[in-house]
Amino acid sequence: MKKTIFRGIGTALITPMTSTGVDYDNLARLIEFQIENGVAALIAVGTTGESATLSSAERKEVIRFTVERTAGRVPVVAGTGTNNTEHVLDFTKSACDDGADAVLVVTPYYNKATQNGLIKHYERIADYSAKPVIMYNVPGRTGCNLAPQSCAILADHPNIAAIKEASGNMAQAVEMAALCGDKLDIYSGEDGITLPLLSIGGKGCISVASNCAPRQMVEIVDKFFAGDVAGAAQMQKDLYPLIKLLFCEVNPIPIKAAMAAMGYCENRLRLPLTQMEPQNELMLLREMRKLGVLK
Repeated sequence: MKKTIFRGIGTALITPMTSTGVDYDNLARLIEFQIENGVAALIAVGTTGESATLSSAERKEVIRFTVERTAGRVPVVAGTGTNNTEHVLDFTKSACDDGADAVLVVTPYYNKATQNGLIKHYERIADYSAKPVIMYNVPGRTGCNLAPQSCAILADHPNIAAIKEASGNMAQAVEMAALCGDKLDIYSGEDGITLPLLSIGGKGCISVASNCAPRQMVEIVDKFFAGDVAGAAQMQKDLYPLIKLLFCEVNPIPIKAAMAAMGYCENRLRLPLTQMEPQNELMLLREMRKLGVLK
């Protein structure tokens, strides 16, 4: 049986930025905030970390810095996916060399590969990678869906450990779990369905909301794994208004606004992303205050 990379909440970290580059001082503070509040893993340079607009050098350096600062206290998962398999291999080698515990690889976007192409893409990366691979299925962003039947084939690869499932289709997730069994760990890729994914055997959530509410997101999974399903369900429902606001505009626009209000970054994104619409930001900050996330 493959080793589970982490069990619980893995925070998909934002990348704090200044006008001149990555803000490593605030990234260090954010890493400490996450670990102090009990998250089980940190994900560097995923979608939430604005991987699409970081340079190749920045992507590699943010991963290296996160590994160094985390210092083995929790696993670090490095986002190394692109729509070019050879580029993924380059990012993956760098991340593995720098000490990442696993790599997170999104399905190739824009290319819209066939299922056969997706299988070959992941097999090539898994053959090459020195660390376990977490596949990332998010068809709303990429334009292609990794089917449960393809996951069942890929689950037989000894170096493909898990999938971040963010299709939003619970029926698909159930089929995936049924076909793959204990050969493939499943993480929710959507905060709003963390508990439903846990209920079918999921190992946790790769979370956006845990940037600003790590303790609360951790509490959902901790209650579930302790057998308090009703308590976990109540936490999921209590957090839902915040989660909904964090996705009322494209991620990571709202979470950047939230983290800026908490003092962990400037409210700065790179084009084509722009700052949150003022009326939406007001509602977000109001909900954060209501939950005690923002003082």
